[in-house]
Amino acid sequence: MSNYKKILVAIDINADYESVIQKALTVSQSVDDLNLVYVPLSSVYIQPYLYGADYSEIDDSDRMARAQKKLDDIAHKFAIKKNNVYLKAGDPADEIQNFANEIHADLIVIGTHGRSGIKLLLGSTANAVLHGVKQDVLAVRVHDGK
Repeated sequence: MSNYKKILVAIDINADYESVIQKALTVSQSVDDLNLVYVPLSSVYIQPYLYGADYSEIDDSDRMARAQKKLDDIAHKFAIKKNNVYLKAGDPADEIQNFANEIHADLIVIGTHGRSGIKLLLGSTANAVLHGVKQDVLAVRVHDGK
């Protein structure tokens, strides 16, 4: 039986999140132990690459509203309580690390593409989270395409 009481499940709503949530469910005692988070990059991170663009036209509100709707739908599908669902904007690794500390998570479950070769064994976000937190981290290998 698991001794993890508060599990942070960090997903990418545009990738294979189902296997990550399923793995979190297998190590939890209850779905109530799960806290679901998605962290998209805000436009602040891409603005320097949009040389000459009118920044007043860049608005994250529509994108964030769509992300929240999809995240809520995912949570509903897995019976995760709405008050355990979080949408943060910013650098994903930083936000996941900070949020894990904020909620006093015992475990972080995160997906990784596990690229082979000399590149990365973990995805860059999973790797940054792994090396920047005090919590245990369960990296779940996800595959491109479903």
